[in-house]
Amino acid sequence: MAALDNTRIATGSFGLVGRIGAYFTSVAHMVVDWNNARVTRNALNGLTDRELSDIGMCRGDIDMVAEGRR
Repeated sequence: MAALDNTRIATGSFGLVGRIGAYFTSVAHMVVDWNNARVTRNALNGLTDRELSDIGMCRGDIDMVAEGRR
């Protein structure tokens, strides 16, 4: 009777092609994250100091919020 070993776990990145694909995926994610931070920063900079105060922020908090650190 023959036995088939099917316990191997596939990670999705095999060899050079998988690493190249992972690299381009990470670059695409960096571009998307950069654009989201840019849009958030522009929207918050468009608010007045009073409006920022209403949501519990000041101008110095905009960069931290846009980068997701707060």
